[in-house]
Amino acid sequence: MIPLSSLSVGQSAVIYSVSNGRDMARRLEDIGFTAGAAVKSLFRAPSGDPTAYLMRNAVMALRKEDADMIAVTVEAGEAKT
Repeated sequence: MIPLSSLSVGQSAVIYSVSNGRDMARRLEDIGFTAGAAVKSLFRAPSGDPTAYLMRNAVMALRKEDADMIAVTVEAGEAKT
């Protein structure tokens, strides 16, 4: 498992869990960042933060600190570059 924020652009993964303990964790789950959901890193802002992710046919941008709260497993055959 790795944090969502460490996915390379173009890399896909499956959400394993969302950290508890902060209001933001609940918000992330409410918008669909739940265990078992497929997610793909699409692109990063020129400054490096935020990053846009494709999940459930929607594009959502997350700041690194929020993406760090989401643990993912990289799909088979997807090596981190």
